[in-house]
Amino acid sequence: MTIRVVVADDQELVRSGFAMILDVQPDIEVVAEAGDGAEAIDAVRRHAPDVALLDIRMPRVDGIEACRAISAAGDCRTVMLTTFDSDEYVYEALHAGASGFLLKDVRRDDLVHAVRVVARGDSLLAPSVARRLVEQYTRPAARPRRPDPRLDVLTARERETLLLLARGLSNAEIAAELVVSDHTVKTHVGNVLAKLGLRDRIQAVICAYETGLVAAGDPPPGGADRAGPSPASVRK
Repeated sequence: MTIRVVVADDQELVRSGFAMILDVQPDIEVVAEAGDGAEAIDAVRRHAPDVALLDIRMPRVDGIEACRAISAAGDCRTVMLTTFDSDEYVYEALHAGASGFLLKDVRRDDLVHAVRVVARGDSLLAPSVARRLVEQYTRPAARPRRPDPRLDVLTARERETLLLLARGLSNAEIAAELVVSDHTVKTHVGNVLAKLGLRDRIQAVICAYETGLVAAGDPPPGGADRAGPSPASVRK
């Protein structure tokens, strides 16, 4: 199946370069290019792509607002592109519904990999990377642990799964922690996403912090710090 892509960047050379890299792939077709966020939103509406690559800083409508509109309107998934290695941009993009985040100096192979990863429904950022970003921006001291009614739809085991997702564990690590099979963990993760209306694991991590299930600075299971892989990788 061909992955249909819209590329949006206000710099024509950058936009064309990304488009050429992707369009020569046998399983990827660039269906439109856009010079700003408003054009990107319109292109997504007209062409119904699988993935939109969005520069964060664009005129008229920036990439964050375009991402928010595209994510709310349909099934197109978004990958944000920027020259600025800033956690703030990553955090805003994730809240807007982005499924990935890349710097513009990304390697050719990593760009192609990112589009394929996001198109198949996975997240580009590892849960542990998302966890560190969320911690930085949800750090108000002594945040009270009040039960959040949003989590009432989850079973006890699904809450445990969400907790471990938020602490950066892969499916295999969650299976070992809960002493269940990988298949059972996939079922629990799927149930968590479906019941809470979340698009992917990154949004699950954010939800865990926003609902107070996890607080910034909470130790991971076993008390050891778990270092995540690079932002271009995916932990399934």
